[in-house]
Amino acid sequence: MSVRRLVGKVACVTASTDGIGFAIARRLAQEGARVVISSRKQDNVNKAMEAFKKENFDIYGTVCHVSKSEDRKRLLDETIQKYGKLDILVSNAAISPSFGNILDTPESAWDKIFDVNVKAAFFLIKEAIPYLEKQKGSSIVVVSSIAGYTPMELIGAYSVSKTALLGLTKALVNPCQEKGIRINGIAPGIIKTKFSKALWEGGEDTDTKTASFAGCAMGRVGTSEECASAVAFLVSNDASYVTGETIVVAGGMPSHL
Repeated sequence: MSVRRLVGKVACVTASTDGIGFAIARRLAQEGARVVISSRKQDNVNKAMEAFKKENFDIYGTVCHVSKSEDRKRLLDETIQKYGKLDILVSNAAISPSFGNILDTPESAWDKIFDVNVKAAFFLIKEAIPYLEKQKGSSIVVVSSIAGYTPMELIGAYSVSKTALLGLTKALVNPCQEKGIRINGIAPGIIKTKFSKALWEGGEDTDTKTASFAGCAMGRVGTSEECASAVAFLVSNDASYVTGETIVVAGGMPSHL
């Protein structure tokens, strides 16, 4: 990686031991940032740290279940204890425990989805702001989804939670700007990760077939690295006049005008 836009920055990325979150953490580290990664499970943290050590990145890993206030506090406390500051927060944690017709989604699933995907995202941001406002050029990125614009039939409740994140990003623009913090988002399309496996697996040429079926103009599924590139731009000085926006990383899938 020849671009080094984030030298001297400290970033914290939730749900970052696999998939999109892992790629984001890796890209930020490649660009010079010191990065704190997290997962709900210690085993996941250990595996990710082993992978990062091979690349000699300055990365610290810890356990964090974002829906638990004590875990969020510990995540931020350990970030400050380890690196002394926080410049970048990437809220990536999300779950989708229900799969099928939205009308069949039980109340318990709605509660879990909104607790993790929306409520926890808001409180993590709120709790991080006192640290972020101390740094010049700090920023937040919220990971939403193309499903927030065009709900997917089999993950309806999850889609609604991602729509809420689009609104949350907009709602936080002025409160964050008053403290010198930019906030933006990305909305990934169908990305080849374990999380979205049910959406793209199933055949020899699944990448093209699934993406085309979903209305993807580029005719393929995306990669986690392509999402990470958008995040790296948003948290860099190259995006210094960008706030309140969500970049759709979905190969041309329908979103907004």
